[in-house]
Amino acid sequence: MTLEGDNMMGVKRNNRSAALRILHEKGGMSRKRLAESMKLTPAAITKIVGEMLSEGLLMEGEAVSNGTAGRREIMVRLNERHACALGLLINIPWTVISAVWLDGTTVFSETLPLERGSPAEPTVQRLCARLMELSEQHGLTPEQIVGVGVAVRGVTSLDGRSSANSFGAFAERGYPLCERVEALTGLRVVMTNNVRALFAAHMFLSHDEAAGSQFFLRCEYGIGASLSIDGKIWHGVTEQCAEIGHIPVVRRGGKPCACGKSGCLETISSPTAIREDALAILSPERTPVLWKLSEDRGADTLTLEDVLNAACNGDEGAAEVVDRAVSTLAFALKSVIYLVDPDKIVLYGRMFDHPYYLSRLLSEVREGVDSGHAVEIRTSPYNHQLEDKAASLLAVEDFFDNGGIR
Repeated sequence: MTLEGDNMMGVKRNNRSAALRILHEKGGMSRKRLAESMKLTPAAITKIVGEMLSEGLLMEGEAVSNGTAGRREIMVRLNERHACALGLLINIPWTVISAVWLDGTTVFSETLPLERGSPAEPTVQRLCARLMELSEQHGLTPEQIVGVGVAVRGVTSLDGRSSANSFGAFAERGYPLCERVEALTGLRVVMTNNVRALFAAHMFLSHDEAAGSQFFLRCEYGIGASLSIDGKIWHGVTEQCAEIGHIPVVRRGGKPCACGKSGCLETISSPTAIREDALAILSPERTPVLWKLSEDRGADTLTLEDVLNAACNGDEGAAEVVDRAVSTLAFALKSVIYLVDPDKIVLYGRMFDHPYYLSRLLSEVREGVDSGHAVEIRTSPYNHQLEDKAASLLAVEDFFDNGGIR
């Protein structure tokens, strides 16, 4: 069968994309090894590599021995500085404007406040104007920029073009976020929800750790999660896969949640909920350590870390709040283990840096889970380091998926 037109272009894009992915994951590789990895002929690889070398997307490196007495093989690798991508991570109470090179190295990152219920249009106009201003200040040319990645809090539309429900970041629902960013920047835009973007960044930077199935749990302002199957992030039928933070865990009388329901897991186990619940019982009797800190500094200055420290240093009330949060979250994670049976559970958030909290959570999760579920649970090696590149990396991934063809 002869492939022509669109079919040939599709094959070309797929082959180029596969080559870019392999070189990103493995680093430098000879044409021969690349052909073996992709199961293509040497002639086909020579053509693919030659095109990308002429474009500047790849570069040749050192010559290495092939293990025989024959000629040495020239290594080829990704030219990470050939192009860059821009990003907008939209969350509460802040947004992040960023740019990265093709290997994920940050070009710039700036954090700006975002008040709950901000009007979408003027907010996006302000963010895009600042994004393009920073790009110009850092000497990025339009020819270098492959696109803009947008990571937005909440639920996106089925076509991945609109913010269906930002859970309070924007005042409006159904805002055409991709369309507006494209109009304001003149660049190609790809979008997903913020937690999926963080998970995608974790997998991108982990290189070969993306294989298998993983459940990514983020606990910062609230609770979010994302699931990968065979190295691919699963979105679900309604773009709401792995919304673990909004599982209702209190049947009646639960606290209101940002999603519009009440009694969600997030209202008990999120960092915000833990801090609020501890402050609600602040007293010399129940929380003496926290009380002393509040007298010295003021109650408004007390942080989640203060609550966790108090819980492990004798505050009975603080310990009760933390234990309830931990046991409720652990129950949800045990459900994930039995339902999904993932290879790994990846924890992301500052609270997982706290030894007391992490040890309590791991102990609770392991209790009642049989030995047949040998899931690895660990904190991301990039814990609280991905916000300044996650959105931008969406556009890098899109560039790779498109075979580096703009």
